[in-house]
Amino acid sequence: MDLASLRLAGVEALVRWKHPQLGILTPDHFIPLAEQTGLIMPLTLWVFNEALRQCNIWNQETVGLDVAVNLSPWNLQSSRLPEQISGLLTSSGVSSSQLELELTESAIMANPKQAAEILASMKQMGLLIAVDDFGTGYSSLAHLHRLPIDVIKIDKSFVMKMATEAQDAVIVRSMIHLAHNLNLKVVAEGVENRQTIDMLRTMGCDMAQGYYISHPRPAEELPRRLQNWVESGF
Repeated sequence: MDLASLRLAGVEALVRWKHPQLGILTPDHFIPLAEQTGLIMPLTLWVFNEALRQCNIWNQETVGLDVAVNLSPWNLQSSRLPEQISGLLTSSGVSSSQLELELTESAIMANPKQAAEILASMKQMGLLIAVDDFGTGYSSLAHLHRLPIDVIKIDKSFVMKMATEAQDAVIVRSMIHLAHNLNLKVVAEGVENRQTIDMLRTMGCDMAQGYYISHPRPAEELPRRLQNWVESGF
């Protein structure tokens, strides 16, 4: 959600596995297995394809939203990734400016040189690059700024406690200030109450996401959710 206008600005693609015996499984149950078995690449490309397909449907319904897709550290080991994503963008008809790639600090720092080369290729295609879960890794924002990054997403561990823990509020405010001085946009993750929204707006944070705004929901529910948002206000 854009915090200046309180309007929905984008969505994040979240993959779930509908297991026949175990029910709905979240990524922490199967992504490590996909990485170990080498299935992470076809899974990632499938998620990209589905996200772009859905984005195209929303565009035709005049629901113009950016879509964020997460990358695994293993994805950054493939020099073919930019070419593959470029092909998916071309076939989908979706503008590259609507696609945001999210990756963690640890994913970047695992092989900074190769990550920089792949991200530079992505940036040339017009994609947005975001650092997810910022503040939990081992790199500094100043170091990350040498990479072609557009957005940092402050980890929910800081945001969820900022209304009750003064130290966390100071950390969040400092991250926002430093990021803006480096011409980076800031997204606060893990927003679960109105008080946090109001604090983030006062701090000048650009965007927020979390259960207070919306729980994960099927793509087909989004137009109705948007309509309710417009009619009733946030």
